[in-house]
Amino acid sequence: MGIVAIPGGTGGIGRALVEAIIARGKHQVIILSRKPNDGLAKELGASIIIVDYADTDSLKDVLEENKVDTVLSALSSMPDQGTPPEVSLVRAAEASKVTRRFVASNWGFPLSLKLAERLPSTSVKVQTLTELGKTQLEWTQLYAGFLTDFFATPAHKTYMSPMIAVVDLVHDTAAIPGKGDTLITFTHTFDLAKYADRVLDFTEWEREYWIIGDKATWNEVLQAAEEGKDTKFKVTQDSIEDLEKGVVTELPALTLALPHIPIPRDALLAFSAAFGLIFETGGTNFDDSVALNNRFPDIKPLRIKDAIRAAAKAIKN
Repeated sequence: MGIVAIPGGTGGIGRALVEAIIARGKHQVIILSRKPNDGLAKELGASIIIVDYADTDSLKDVLEENKVDTVLSALSSMPDQGTPPEVSLVRAAEASKVTRRFVASNWGFPLSLKLAERLPSTSVKVQTLTELGKTQLEWTQLYAGFLTDFFATPAHKTYMSPMIAVVDLVHDTAAIPGKGDTLITFTHTFDLAKYADRVLDFTEWEREYWIIGDKATWNEVLQAAEEGKDTKFKVTQDSIEDLEKGVVTELPALTLALPHIPIPRDALLAFSAAFGLIFETGGTNFDDSVALNNRFPDIKPLRIKDAIRAAAKAIKN
């Protein structure tokens, strides 16, 4: 049984990872966090260790004192924040006498994808990979496409914050990128976490692993949403030309959420346009033949059409 440290493990993907690893019981988990949370630690049955990501030496000490074999990162960072926390963590793991493995926090798709450069978080993630390349650590990334969670609530539990993209279930509206006929890989965080837990068992790691919770086109996802709410949605299609310019239809749910989001409207729309291009050009249409699904047929991922249909029904009722 190895000891796994999960930075960012109090919420989002990180908490899903913590719960999946604890549930199977093959590895011991500790959570790295900037803030204490005794209640959550008791609820999860995992220690929460307070860390300062700006202090590499203290991070190294934490890893050594807790005999951390593997860092499974769920950190999220944006540019212009100095040295990214994950980069500091890589340096600490390399300096640690006991830490030998590192999973980078890049759960979507390969950063080598040309269109990935349009996303603000990409530059930070590239810094992490560059730093890992300088080390003797064994490291990897797990790609899961787009998260089913964003279309599954309130019918299915999630720890992810809401993200408004393509289909607006509340307002019966959709903004389809391109023609909407390209297959997209969707994975729920709880399923992603189950596969990640299994990868921890491998004696040797490849540099990349692929997870396919399900595949569907946006038109198929839209149809399932309409079936769930038993109504036709108002649909617009954003052309490739518009997406290239950063122009995307603003969904009603996003308009209502803007006052509560600490990101400028134009930046959010540019972000949505970048994702639209990635979807439409096949950036998340993963190769089934190399997916971890083939190694672990006992894991039965949540299907996107089932998820959004159930969510639509729940919202309707």
